[in-house]
Amino acid sequence: MKPLAQYLYITVGWLFLGLGFIGIFLPLLPTTPFVLLAAFCFSRGSTTLHHWLLEQKTFGPMIRDWNQYGIIRLRVKWTSAILIVLMIGYPVLFGPLSRPFKIGLVMVGIGVISFIWSRPSQV
Repeated sequence: MKPLAQYLYITVGWLFLGLGFIGIFLPLLPTTPFVLLAAFCFSRGSTTLHHWLLEQKTFGPMIRDWNQYGIIRLRVKWTSAILIVLMIGYPVLFGPLSRPFKIGLVMVGIGVISFIWSRPSQV
């Protein structure tokens, strides 16, 4: 691989990992997709960083579950669904948003929750 592409994958991987980390504290920002994207970028840019990420106590099990079995643990499903409903429900019910925007938010929330629950929870 060309060095420029490697640096680009590493840089984008750190960006995704940073967004995933912020998502731990901001429920509207999803953690799991960003961490999975970071793992993908690190796997292309640096085997050392990829291995480091897989060995992390917080993110490693989630990445390994997804890579090996395509699963999302039940606790993560429930937590995600509840946070999505709360974080989308509040602005939809009480926010000064246009009706089309509210409908769009609800549709996105339904889509994300549907995807999460369509994945198996265990092997």
